Amino acid sequence: MFSKACEYGIRAIVYIAEQSYNDNRVNIKEIAKAIDSPEPFTAKILQILSRAGIVDSLKGPTGGFLMSHTQMDETHLSHIVAAIDGDQVFVGCGLGLKGCSNEKPCPVHDKFGVIRNELRHMLETTSVSELAKGLKEGLTFLKR
Repeated sequence: MFSKACEYGIRAIVYIAEQSYNDNRVNIKEIAKAIDSPEPFTAKILQILSRAGIVDSLKGPTGGFLMSHTQMDETHLSHIVAAIDGDQVFVGCGLGLKGCSNEKPCPVHDKFGVIRNELRHMLETTSVSELAKGLKEGLTFLKR
């Protein structure tokens, strides 16, 4: 449903947020290792998210990535998805057809619409801070 970049982006942001609760800045190497993703790809994704204002990036020997408590509370999964994948997950056809619409629906159009609406609701109401707290408390995990 999400691109690989979006999956890595969500995992990276949740990890950065969890570390930011303890006022820790994390570098690309740490993030890539923690979320089990390739370093160069992770760097590219975080550059996009930094430009979107979702995460802060500080350069230099004491630099790294971090999020303020306000960023964690106000950033929802929908912001990350929009920054990386755009709105395709909210408007695209369940079968990937270009001309799918209410007037010319694909075979799964109506059923997929229900799922898409539930997904939109979940993404728009789930904050990064909520997910980071679960990670911090050991209730959730980013890799197995």
